[in-house]
Amino acid sequence: MSFKSLGLSDALLRAISKKGYTEPSTIQAKAIPLVLEGKDVLASAQTGTGKTAGFTLPILQLLSEHPPQRRRPIRTLILTPTRELAAQIYANVQEYSMFLDIRSTVIFGGVNARPQISTLRNGVDILVATPGRLLDLQSQGALSLAKVEILVLDEADRMLDMGFLRDIKRVLALVPKKRQNLLFSATFSKEIKTLAQTILNNPVSVKATPENTTAEKVIQKAYRVDKPRKSDLLIKLISEGDWSQVLVFTRTKHGANRLSKKLISNNISSAAIHGNKTQNARTKALDGFKKGTVRILVATDIAARGLDIPLLPHVVNYELPNIPEDYVHRIGRTGRAGASGEAISLVSAEEYDYVRGIEKLLGHKLESEEIEGFEADPNYTPPEPEKRGQRPSRKPKQQSKGNSGNSQRNKNSNSNTDSSAKKKKPNSRRRRY
Repeated sequence: MSFKSLGLSDALLRAISKKGYTEPSTIQAKAIPLVLEGKDVLASAQTGTGKTAGFTLPILQLLSEHPPQRRRPIRTLILTPTRELAAQIYANVQEYSMFLDIRSTVIFGGVNARPQISTLRNGVDILVATPGRLLDLQSQGALSLAKVEILVLDEADRMLDMGFLRDIKRVLALVPKKRQNLLFSATFSKEIKTLAQTILNNPVSVKATPENTTAEKVIQKAYRVDKPRKSDLLIKLISEGDWSQVLVFTRTKHGANRLSKKLISNNISSAAIHGNKTQNARTKALDGFKKGTVRILVATDIAARGLDIPLLPHVVNYELPNIPEDYVHRIGRTGRAGASGEAISLVSAEEYDYVRGIEKLLGHKLESEEIEGFEADPNYTPPEPEKRGQRPSRKPKQQSKGNSGNSQRNKNSNSNTDSSAKKKKPNSRRRRY
């Protein structure tokens, strides 16, 4: 099958050819014709299989079939959960539309909003955005969603979980009821599918591979090791294996910082990337990693959504995610586009429950072993999880009724994700990206 057989225009075929693509991937071959027909699509495929082109190419085709409207109102809105993913999608839209009269831009938090507002006022056909900044600018009157014809939720499972649901509902109230909806992701839980049905209109489901699966060419290994010895084991693996490019995942921002500093102290070039970093710092770290000046990139799950690093050989779960689907996204950073890769998990006794959750999702066991000199203590019993309310708390500072919470709102104003979701109940799964 060729891209031409999918009904794409000559301008798009020229752009695709310039990118070096010769034939569509499975998800592209299945999704592109459906999008061109104007259908709502719920698409599931492994990471690295070309999902972005699966919706951007037909969208560009549909928009180019009609002359640009006066002042160019936003006709397509693409929502993503993270800044990095938004930037990646925008770059793809620009590349694919190089021979078309289509304007596009991207907006997200963490950077000055003024240039974004200026671009929006000049008119754009396609807007790629994270929810927080989108709603901030909409509330300021900097943009209107009244003319949106196509709404895309990329990484839809994360976009529709409880952390983003409030923002999604606000966006849905701002776009026309009559529109085309596209939901793309690598993983879909049953709950998310049920929720998606309230957004989609007679959707067509597309599956390029079994849901929640990992690439066949990704070799998965798990090493049992006590938590205090994880960093030493990681250094041993990197040094003795002469690994030159490794993406390492931690669960917390502070953990990413600590691990990166320890690697640097052992003469291993490293940088951390997470939600507390400025956008400039995140961009610098990622660029250094891609160029090879940074050997190890230590990241929270922000990096599981949107990092496109060709031929990344190693991914390490320094700490396993507490949400099983995130494991799929993490190790999906390697073994992309048919390449091989290795995903290694360092598992301590505290994480055995996480392993069981991942195995249940994948439908098979994760084979584990131990490395000589780093064997896990068989007599070690992890401490009971600390119950809420047991930790001594500092006496809260008094706040005036009029100013209560203002400092926290100001602190979060540049977040790339849901500004309102940070106010939700403490027991939410919502995490900052």
